[in-house]
Amino acid sequence: MTPVLADRPTTLITRPWDDFGLLDCGDGRKLERYGPITVVRPEPQCFWTPHQPTAFDRADAVFDPQDEDDAGRWRFAGAPIDPFTMAWRDVRFTARLTAFRHLAVFPEQAANWEWLDQRVRQLGSSSPKGGSPARTGRPRILNLFGYTGVASLVCAAAGAEVTHVDASKKSVAWARENAELSGLSGAPVRWIVDDARKYVAREVRRGAQYDGIILDPPKYGRGPTGEVWRLFEDLPGLMDDCARLLGPGADFLLLNAYAARISGLSLAHLTADALAGRGGMIDWGELALGEADPAGRAIGLSFFARWTA
Repeated sequence: MTPVLADRPTTLITRPWDDFGLLDCGDGRKLERYGPITVVRPEPQCFWTPHQPTAFDRADAVFDPQDEDDAGRWRFAGAPIDPFTMAWRDVRFTARLTAFRHLAVFPEQAANWEWLDQRVRQLGSSSPKGGSPARTGRPRILNLFGYTGVASLVCAAAGAEVTHVDASKKSVAWARENAELSGLSGAPVRWIVDDARKYVAREVRRGAQYDGIILDPPKYGRGPTGEVWRLFEDLPGLMDDCARLLGPGADFLLLNAYAARISGLSLAHLTADALAGRGGMIDWGELALGEADPAGRAIGLSFFARWTA
């Protein structure tokens, strides 16, 4: 019983919310509002002409890339910008202008945060299916490559017991700070600094089970003790192990990737291969940021596949 793939892709477009907005884009750049500031960052796929080219000149900060790995520096219209707090619904998090062009939050993921919030709340209000030993009142969620923790906190705020795993000690500390900002420091979240593959392999040996799993792996990375991660070589084995961690009453697996040489369809086929025998449905496609006008332009930024039982 192989999972059924949706017969066409879905583009999930995140429109502006109180603390974020795509204001304009074009000429290889995008103008965005993050909390109290506006920033300009490179976006090569924006081939078109911006609506208001002069608006880019009034941004508070502009990122200048210096190499092909997205490293670079920020130029400021005034004084350098200190870290500041943003929010998505009840989850609060600190944004910082990093040396790798992003601000420690990926706003296009709001489409997945919305989906996770709904899945977890639905799980928490339903009775356990299939007698899953993983279910003890709260849905158990595993978030791999969890970074600064927004997805983990969305799940925790919705009532889940979360295991958050990231190889970066700094990122996990940042995620814990975000939990405090969100009033969730007492929520049942385990903060783990570890290589995702090693952690999952140990959980398989322990016989652990989860109701939902989130994966947002980088194209390339290193574990806390120098382990090398390469997406195309290492993701299939990790997915197979994740499949073993989904209990008989498990509800979802969400896979997201930013690699340029990947697609939502390829992620969907990989997910179906790992979950062969479980049935269910896989929707797949692209995450995008859109301007406020629903008829306006949008920028595709990552690809996803989402299995549901």
